[in-house]
Amino acid sequence: MNTDETMIVAAARALRDGAVCFVGIGQPSTAANLARRTHAPSLVLVYESGTLGAKPDRLPLSIGDGVLADTADLVIGVPEVFNYWLQAGRIDVGFLGAAQIDRFANINTTVIGPDYDNPKVRLPGAGGAPEIAASAREVIVVVRQSRRSFVERVDFITSVGHGRGPGDRQRLGLRGAGPTEVITDLGILKPHPETRELILTALHPGVTIEQARAATGWDLAVAPDLTVTEPPSSDELRLLRELIATQTDDTARRPA
Repeated sequence: MNTDETMIVAAARALRDGAVCFVGIGQPSTAANLARRTHAPSLVLVYESGTLGAKPDRLPLSIGDGVLADTADLVIGVPEVFNYWLQAGRIDVGFLGAAQIDRFANINTTVIGPDYDNPKVRLPGAGGAPEIAASAREVIVVVRQSRRSFVERVDFITSVGHGRGPGDRQRLGLRGAGPTEVITDLGILKPHPETRELILTALHPGVTIEQARAATGWDLAVAPDLTVTEPPSSDELRLLRELIATQTDDTARRPA
């Protein structure tokens, strides 16, 4: 068992059966598909390409992977995904990744560096993430924790989390609750109910508070009722590894 496996299993457990989940590619997609294979068989997966109720038998390589359309209950246009489903409040949970995230759970997937026109790194960009962060009833973020990714202030706000604190989402007219959990390879962070700043609420087995703080670019507060997450079960690990292997096998079969 490695730290990524612990993170993905914890993220999968955060999804309830029957929820409508707008899924980002990468670790969020892995966790969502694991949830559907374990405790949440009725989880409804929605991908940005317009596939509703996708049930892929392997991990999709992108939102345009044909396996999503082949296994979906319905395929609709991208505008309808956003206008009818997301912006109308019909998405229960948005499942996102991040390159950077700050103490108020604002997400950057655009550029690294203070100069937008000449950044140190230009990232893949926004996609549908800003709309997901704005309108999903809640958002769960899955990201590895380090001082590179957990920063005092993101270089660019791609997707608004809790802005600069209490009341910012309401002031901006954002309908959803914003990020309710940030699940990392070290533990779980949640926004403080009053300040909206992310605080450490759970550690994964074997991880210390000192390790979590050392991997955070701000003075990380710890919840008084800090818990330890339940380690992945043997069945969860087996299903996760089988799922990851399907993507590896499919990639190997594709022509160069």
